[in-house]
Amino acid sequence: MGAFEDSSIQGECVRNRIWLMLTAAILSETAAALSMKAALDAPIWYVVVVAGYCISFVLLSLILRAGAPVGKTYGIWAASGIALTAVSGTVLFGEPLTATMIVGIAFVIGGVLLVEFGSGRAREGVSG
Repeated sequence: MGAFEDSSIQGECVRNRIWLMLTAAILSETAAALSMKAALDAPIWYVVVVAGYCISFVLLSLILRAGAPVGKTYGIWAASGIALTAVSGTVLFGEPLTATMIVGIAFVIGGVLLVEFGSGRAREGVSG
């Protein structure tokens, strides 16, 4: 049983810690990606790029070590990073966010939800 499936109090604490680490990993990766654009004009931002990606990957490793499934974890991390980076690029740098991009982000989020629901159904099939 993975960390996301344990329904005990201890399992809930682990699950909450995993979600917090995953949120931090997503934010770190997004900060790193956005800092690459800033680093084009001010190379000091490369420090944030390297630190952000290092923090993100260390957190992902800790999440997997805690028992989270790799497909679900990586899917949420990647999809959230894509969506957050696209929206943040619009807000911070004035980059376009077209209707097609919004539809693409919706598909990415939908894909993550399908993986989430699919993993829940797989657990039900194994235990039931």
